[in-house]
Amino acid sequence: MENQSTPPLAIKPANPGPLGLAGFGLTTVVLSCVNAGILAPDAVAAVVPLAFAFGGVAQIIAGILEFKTGNTFGMVAFTSYGLFWWWFAFLRWTIGAGWLKAPPSTAVAVTLLMWGVFTFLLWIVSFRLSKAVWSIFLLLWLTFFFLAAGDFGYFLGTLNVGRIGGYLGLLTGLDALFVAFIEILNATANRVVISPGQPIVSN
Repeated sequence: MENQSTPPLAIKPANPGPLGLAGFGLTTVVLSCVNAGILAPDAVAAVVPLAFAFGGVAQIIAGILEFKTGNTFGMVAFTSYGLFWWWFAFLRWTIGAGWLKAPPSTAVAVTLLMWGVFTFLLWIVSFRLSKAVWSIFLLLWLTFFFLAAGDFGYFLGTLNVGRIGGYLGLLTGLDALFVAFIEILNATANRVVISPGQPIVSN
């Protein structure tokens, strides 16, 4: 009787998306509390290590794993925003340590503006993804533009528009956390419990 080898069990790879969304969302909520004036400016000290670890490393890991799955959008988005958080953390860290002088607010504004442009382009691509993901990028490019306008010194009456960017950032982070929850729930239940919404553009 011939020995028959048992075929190896196929292991279904995990979806790295919720990890990246959670890292992005949670860190965004905390920083946005500062930008919106809910937390004092010195609370940024709590954001810097969070930005290095969860906002940065978790998203970079998610981006690398998305590369392995062949998801170009996920790879570009998670890796890019993970490195955005590293930029933010290094900026705050080096200034706080006295290694660099604080840049003029217009320089930060231009940087945030370009992140807004980049995010707007990804938002256009996201019309072919779920409505849940589409909503995150919609709120995010608005957040960047309002934060940039605030650093450029624009006001609505007596309100610096950067404060509006802070509240938009809160919505963005909470939205990302909710989408992460949806994806984890659906993956754990092995069925669609909550639909993320069909793409706006299907072809």
